[in-house]
Amino acid sequence: MPVVGELVFAGLLPHPPIVVPEVGGGELERARQTVAGMREFSARLATARPEVVVLISPHGPVFSDAVAITAVDRLTGSLADFRAPGVRFDYPNDLEMVELITRRCLARRIAVASVDRDLCREYGVTASLDHGAMVPLYYLRQVGWQGRLVAVAMGFLPLEELYSFGVALQEAIRDGGKRVAVVASGDLSHRLTPDAPSGYDPRGKEFDQQIREMVERLDVPGLVSLPSDLVERAGQCGLRPLLMMLGALDGLEVDTQVLSYEGPFGVGYMVAAITPKGENPGRRMEKQLFGQRKVRLRQVREVESAPVRLARASLEAYVREGREIPVPEEVPPDLAVPAGAFVSLKKHGELRGCIGTVGPTHPSVAAEIIHNAIQAGTEDPRFNPVRPEELDELVYSVDILQPSEPIKGLEDLDPKRYGVIVRSGRRSGLLLPDLEGVDTAEEQVAIAKRKAGIGPHEKCQMERFEVIRYK
Repeated sequence: MPVVGELVFAGLLPHPPIVVPEVGGGELERARQTVAGMREFSARLATARPEVVVLISPHGPVFSDAVAITAVDRLTGSLADFRAPGVRFDYPNDLEMVELITRRCLARRIAVASVDRDLCREYGVTASLDHGAMVPLYYLRQVGWQGRLVAVAMGFLPLEELYSFGVALQEAIRDGGKRVAVVASGDLSHRLTPDAPSGYDPRGKEFDQQIREMVERLDVPGLVSLPSDLVERAGQCGLRPLLMMLGALDGLEVDTQVLSYEGPFGVGYMVAAITPKGENPGRRMEKQLFGQRKVRLRQVREVESAPVRLARASLEAYVREGREIPVPEEVPPDLAVPAGAFVSLKKHGELRGCIGTVGPTHPSVAAEIIHNAIQAGTEDPRFNPVRPEELDELVYSVDILQPSEPIKGLEDLDPKRYGVIVRSGRRSGLLLPDLEGVDTAEEQVAIAKRKAGIGPHEKCQMERFEVIRYK
């Protein structure tokens, strides 16, 4: 009878290189709670005697449409980039486990990228361990853990699918017949204080507090449903690895303990240890998460505005039937006049397409929306054309542009209220107002210049405009 593998330990570790003594030196004392938490976590992991550690990092070769798993014989790296070239790592890769994980993911239609030498050459990525893996490994090595490693990089798949990756990982662990630990590597908000490396945002502390509370009570639906603007403003790298690790605990009774939390350098570091205690069918969350997503999408559609309904009807007719719908005979007065309009598409919180016109190119806004919805879904050069099976997952917004006016400088901008147009000769770029992650006029203009191909120090003319945004 085949031996059934077992998930024996799991949890979340931060990865600041500064907590490695050879890197941090005298600064180590400022993160003493984190150091103590990582030591305690590592001791507990060693006591569980895993033969294999699956380590999920946000800083490996990250793809927008797949989870990456390193598929070379040995997993090596050093902290040379952090002035500690003598801190080196070299572990055997458990290629059998890599194959089992890949097989289980494919059965669930979760895209996996096997990072071998050929893929590294094709995409210009490396198979070396990143600091998100090496900092946790430093502490595991300190307690004497020796075994095989599997290196996973998070993907920018929808959060529910990342959780499903964890479920597939749990199945692969059982298939493999070994004792396995799963460690998610990730820091919380990088914006806790004014001197934080990514700047300050007051919502960073709110994000960290919610993450800590939800992990303590293992509130997976809550983690998946965190508002996208809160996640964006927190500037974090831990949520996706965390959910992938929690998926491996789906349907298990667990003992969860937050061992430490602090933010000594403006970045939140949390250490959480999770010990599986056996089966608990009441904790099977996967179906609930996907059902929750359908409810959210249905609620969005129930309150869609007339411009958004028109944009949706236009793209769906074009993608499904290859036809462009006519302008309805009766449209609201604000859609009957000519004006520029942008149509934006999002899928699971991530941009899926955005195209528009600064001024009117059709007799009415309604015609502008119909045309630009098709363009956003099929002609945005940043994305592949929308496929029929994606249509039900899309969320639309429509911005109707008001006339622009010239401005003298950044002091005349407010990125929450005004969009910006930059011009230099024949080059021009536009950025809409009130976009996630664009908090200052400097950021707004810099992005608009990049879009226009205008150098950061080149002079340009600027205009501002307001929009009426429909959702």
